[in-house]
Amino acid sequence: MLANCLHDLTAIGPGGLPAVALALFLAGLAGGLTHCAGMCAPFVIAQSGALADHAAGGGMLARLSGAALLPYHAGRMIGYSLLGALAGGTAGLVTGLSGMRFLLAALLAAAALLMLVQASTRLPASWRAWLPRMPVRLPAPGAALGRRMAPLLASPTGGRGVMLGLMLSALPCGLLYAALAGAAATGSALAGAIAMAAFVVGTVPALVGVALLGRLFLRRAGQGLQLAAAALFALNGVVLAGMAWNLAL
Repeated sequence: MLANCLHDLTAIGPGGLPAVALALFLAGLAGGLTHCAGMCAPFVIAQSGALADHAAGGGMLARLSGAALLPYHAGRMIGYSLLGALAGGTAGLVTGLSGMRFLLAALLAAAALLMLVQASTRLPASWRAWLPRMPVRLPAPGAALGRRMAPLLASPTGGRGVMLGLMLSALPCGLLYAALAGAAATGSALAGAIAMAAFVVGTVPALVGVALLGRLFLRRAGQGLQLAAAALFALNGVVLAGMAWNLAL
């Protein structure tokens, strides 16, 4: 049983993990363009600005390399994968000990609901008038965390960039909670880590765009992109709900 909750990749069926990983990758792609790019822009722009002097004399290749912020994204990958492993392993352990197989179906249903919530927040205000309000207040980063991040932002290379990604992966985020519910539903630590790694990969293109173009990238994200992201989140929600239904039968 312990082995299953550590590395079982078929807890929700043979095709379950690929489906969840694809859903989280697409959620990361849509959320990266419409959420992460705005929320993480100050951290990303600060890093790209700190690296600008190093890239100035190296031409376009050096500029692209600096905008990639590889240490930062490596830290995010490690942090989010660890969270996914914890969520998936815990869900698998509870399911194995209690015999409550419906728990994984419930987690898939929760992920579906949270994806639909993400879709609703991207609809025009006039469209959301008839939707129930679900206010979620998330705490802002504390002053202590800000003091720890300051030296990392000033020189975000190597281990400092990795540490910055690790620290920021712990910040509260509604989109993160939706992804973690999906990762938990995979039922094992390894599967949860893989699912969250797919989510991180999906968020990278938008953050690289912010690092390259700064606020200009954010201004290009118009209403059409918001609607496209809403449709993608809604599709993910329907797919995950269908998986939850099949698993519960």
